[in-house]
Parts: sequence; C-alpha cells; structure tokens
Amino acid sequence: MIELAAAKKNVTGILSSIRKEGRLELTELDSKRVLAAWGVPVNRTELARDLSEAVKVAREIRYPLVLKIASPDIIHKNEAKGVKVGLTSELELRQSFGELIDNVHAYKPDAKILGVTIQEYLPPAREVIVGALQDPSFGATVMFGLAGVWAEVLKDISFRLAPLNAEDAREMIQEIKGYPVLAGIQRAPPADINALVDIIQKVGQLAHEFPEITEINLNPIFAFDDGKGAVTADARIVLGRGK
Repeated sequence: MIELAAAKKNVTGILSSIRKEGRLELTELDSKRVLAAWGVPVNRTELARDLSEAVKVAREIRYPLVLKIASPDIIHKNEAKGVKVGLTSELELRQSFGELIDNVHAYKPDAKILGVTIQEYLPPAREVIVGALQDPSFGATVMFGLAGVWAEVLKDISFRLAPLNAEDAREMIQEIKGYPVLAGIQRAPPADINALVDIIQKVGQLAHEFPEITEINLNPIFAFDDGKGAVTADARIVLGRGK
C-alpha cells in the first residue's frame, strides 16, 4: 500500500513541473515517474541525452534493453519508428541510438527530441491495458482489457467508476470475453490476477484524487504468471487545461 499523503505530494510536484514547462502531455518518462510515485509497478526507464550517456545507462540497467525516442512531440513512437526492442549488446545500442533519432527526424522534422529512454527489457507475458478518463457527468472512469486486437478491434473492454475496491477490479477482469487468456488455457498457468487488481485500483484512485488528469493509458502492462506480478511497459498521462 502507498502512503497517500506522501504519494499525493510527489505526484503534485511532478504535475506542477510539467505545467510550468507549458506542457499538458506527459512524456513516457514523466508518466512512469507519476505511476512509480503512486505505487504502480513500471519497468526501469532512464533518459539518455546523448550516446555516451546511453552507453553508461545501458551498462547499469544491463542487456537486453529497449530503446525508445523521448520527445513530447511524438505520441505514437512505433508509428515514427522510434522503438527498438531486445538490444543485446553495446554495438547494437550504438547503431540504434542514431537510427532512432534519424527515423523521428524523417517522420516529424520539427519534433523536439530530448534523447532516448533506455529501458529494462521485460520477458514475454500476457499483455493488458488499464486506462482512465474523466467523464464530464460521472467523474473518473477506469477501463480494462487485453492489449492489441482485443481492445482496438473487438472492443473487449470493461469499465467502472473510480474509486474501486478489489471486488470491483476483479469483476472488471473477469467480465471481458478474453478472460480465459488470463485465467489460463491449454495448461498455461493463470496470470497474476491479484497484481492486476492492485494496478486497476491504483489507477482509479490516481484519476479520482487528481481530476486534472484527463487521461491515463497504461499500454501494455505485462502480466506475468500467478505470483510473479505485473509491470507497466509503456504509459501516457494527459492533463486538462485547468488547474
């Protein structure tokens, strides 16, 4: 459990600094800082402003690694070819660093590039989405679904109003049509449902406590086998124009 007063203070400080910069869209790094302050598990993510810094950070996190472009102007990093997954050596890192920046310059020449993020690689797992939006009538609303085609094409998602208790969150998970994927099929062990319940509750609480956050999108979350947890691999938070 998080210590609510300390967590609120930390998140307030991060959001205030973002607003002072004149931004409403948090970068992935900013978003993960907010989530980590709120007790939501995220993979280790560090900003490298140049190649030498990237090499140093990579040695600390250790291979394999994920590289992603860090830019407030690039929301869809895959579309901009701004992601490299599973780098296994410094040679690959050195080749990929400049390639990512070149790709983004070609995609959006005027994009402001802060550098690249060096991220902990997560092994394969079942992938889910947790999100939240501020509904003008009902307030903070939380969404859950399997990642990929399940949510995007099949619209296999569930909703609840925040804040949620553990039973609410568990019902959200169980009512999607893709639930058997998480419960375990064809002798596969179940995913860590308790870890997902915890993340859903915390995202709902974050949106409830900070109504100035208009959108939270954790996509994907890697849900590991039962007892092994769940970790957010990518995240996006958006602020409203008010306070």
